Amino acid sequence: MRFLAAALVLCFCVALPASAQQKTMPVIGYLDPRSRAPLTAFREGLIETGYVEGQNVAIEHRWAEFRYDRLPGLAADLVGRKVDVIVTAGTPAALAAKSVTPTIPVVFFSGDDPVAQGLVASFPRPGGNLTGLSAFFGELMPKRLELISELAPEAGVITLLVNPDDPTVEGFARGVEDAARAKGLQLRILKASTETEIDTAFASLVQLHPAALVVTPNAFFGSRSKQLVALASRHAVPAIYFTREFVAAGGLISYGPSFPGVLRQLGIYAGRILKGAKPADLPVEQRTTFELVVNLKTAQALGLRIPPSILARADEVIE
Repeated sequence: MRFLAAALVLCFCVALPASAQQKTMPVIGYLDPRSRAPLTAFREGLIETGYVEGQNVAIEHRWAEFRYDRLPGLAADLVGRKVDVIVTAGTPAALAAKSVTPTIPVVFFSGDDPVAQGLVASFPRPGGNLTGLSAFFGELMPKRLELISELAPEAGVITLLVNPDDPTVEGFARGVEDAARAKGLQLRILKASTETEIDTAFASLVQLHPAALVVTPNAFFGSRSKQLVALASRHAVPAIYFTREFVAAGGLISYGPSFPGVLRQLGIYAGRILKGAKPADLPVEQRTTFELVVNLKTAQALGLRIPPSILARADEVIE
């Protein structure tokens, strides 16, 4: 009897620490408006802080398939699964996460002013449960117009491709409209939110006779880089894009932040929060370094001469 009691006590003492002291692997919820995308750089950022997916951290992915109306529901699903931190790509995803949780830390990437959007109180002291990175895409739009105008100095008409489903598109369009007006250029806006609509938009270029095209930053357009580049080539229209990936695929020129760099920093911030940092104390990082990438082969095919002023500023020239 005494032996049985001792055995029960021993079993209890052994079993209790195993269940009580065992630490559950932390879970990151990743919310993205796209339909899957490589997150290698994000995982590299996590590794820099000591976290390796599958070993000491898990990642729950939620992809909205480019349907922005799905983001709040997907964010709520992550909250219901009690993830330890939510990482969001783009302002709409960040706003969706903010709307469903006041407590779970959220690390965002925003192409807008996160203060004006109501995501944080300020850049140095975000307050609340959100922090992250910002690139101010709207402020880069006039610069893109200026660059493409340098490549097509005789331009009278410029076209702007936008995704009407993107809630941030108004700010992008307004910046280009103001810059075009200041330069005395006519601006024509083309809208597309599906593959077919992209084809239709480019078909309308025949009537518009634009000298150049500006593609607005958008997750859907990013996923259709090869289609956009191929159509720009087919219609022989000089186009400026928002990431290097377009130029690597044969596009003419791009100006914008390094997205692998953005993803890496999101991973670092997520890892720091898992280690105990508070979002309210992590300053929102504003990206101030942008890549200018030019494809000389594409320029030659279009019969364009890249001005020395652009070549001198280019971070990368693809030949």
